[in-house]
Amino acid sequence: MSGIFHEAGFWVAVSFVLFFVLVGKKIWLPITTVLDSRANRIREELDEAARLRREAEQMLEDATRDREQALAEAKSYVEQAHQQAAEMAHKARAEAEAAVQRHEQMARDRIAAVERAAVKEVRQLAIDVAVQAANGVIPQTLDEQKAAGLVDQALAGLPAALARKAA
Repeated sequence: MSGIFHEAGFWVAVSFVLFFVLVGKKIWLPITTVLDSRANRIREELDEAARLRREAEQMLEDATRDREQALAEAKSYVEQAHQQAAEMAHKARAEAEAAVQRHEQMARDRIAAVERAAVKEVRQLAIDVAVQAANGVIPQTLDEQKAAGLVDQALAGLPAALARKAA
């Protein structure tokens, strides 16, 4: 056994154990304090990271909800715009048709007025021609006695003719 006490490795191991037994308590306390404080700091940072992650997830959910709501509102606005455009087009079409009908009616009224004026003018010309013809023919074919009889007959039928014309 004496051989083991002469070995350098044995004494290194003994000195190593003695060093840690004597000095280890003084070194171990600061090392464990540093390691514990570092572990606490890392734990706090992990907790902070988890809290920030939850906040970020909440913000993402809020943003997603807001985006979906904005898309729904945009769709609603687009649908309303399409409906309003369709209503405006329908209204414009109806107004255009009404305007065309008014212009058409005005044109018909003008045509009817022109026709009436033309008929009146033709009648007036026919009356003028008939009067001129009568002025030329009556004196040649009618004597005074026949003319007086015709005037008396016309005067007698005047009330009946005026009543027919009034009705």
